Amino acid sequence: MRVVSLVPSVTETLVTWGVPPVACTRFCEQPELVHVGGTKNPDVAAIVELSPDLVVLCEEENRREDADALARAGLVTAALAIDGVDDVAPALRMLAALVGVDGDAAGDLAGTARLPPADPPPGPPVRAFVPIWRRPWMTPSGGTYGSSLLARIGIANVFAEAGERYPTTTLEEAAARAPDVVLAPSEPYPFRERHVEELSRVAPVVLVDGQDLFWWGARTPAALDRLRARLRPG
Repeated sequence: MRVVSLVPSVTETLVTWGVPPVACTRFCEQPELVHVGGTKNPDVAAIVELSPDLVVLCEEENRREDADALARAGLVTAALAIDGVDDVAPALRMLAALVGVDGDAAGDLAGTARLPPADPPPGPPVRAFVPIWRRPWMTPSGGTYGSSLLARIGIANVFAEAGERYPTTTLEEAAARAPDVVLAPSEPYPFRERHVEELSRVAPVVLVDGQDLFWWGARTPAALDRLRARLRPG
């Protein structure tokens, strides 16, 4: 099957399964594959030219107008929705069925078919502020995959109850919510050591792998283990 993936998490998962897509976005970090634009601005004409059997999108990362343009061009599309860790295994079963991969084998390869239930460490959760953008400052709310992943390891998002999915905020507002730690991910905004001093106005800062925090799929089980070992040792 010829699949175009417009979702980095899907691309990584398909490669893990041994069925790499014929094309992906430039954000998928697969330099050996054909690139067809970005997640928000895919090259629809280039995708049509590839004559794929399926184009995989994600409601979180891709735009409805691009999905509509692909459908108008006569292509078959599938859009996955991931709002939390519990959505990963069903989404991968659906993806496996769509691309002709045995669901049990896919789950075994990715390790996600039987993710353990939430089992956070005993005691009160660690309260975290998670910036994902700067100028303006933005952060995820509780109805997002990254926030759900942190909750699995006993880390509470101080903006979990925000009304917007990705609210804008200020460092002063974040500090007022009294987080124990700032988890500064390497993406979507590339927080680095040079940002630590500024973020330290809110709470002590830990730099974390943004892919482990926000890329779902084949990465999820190992990402949980890595983040737990880093952030909640013992």
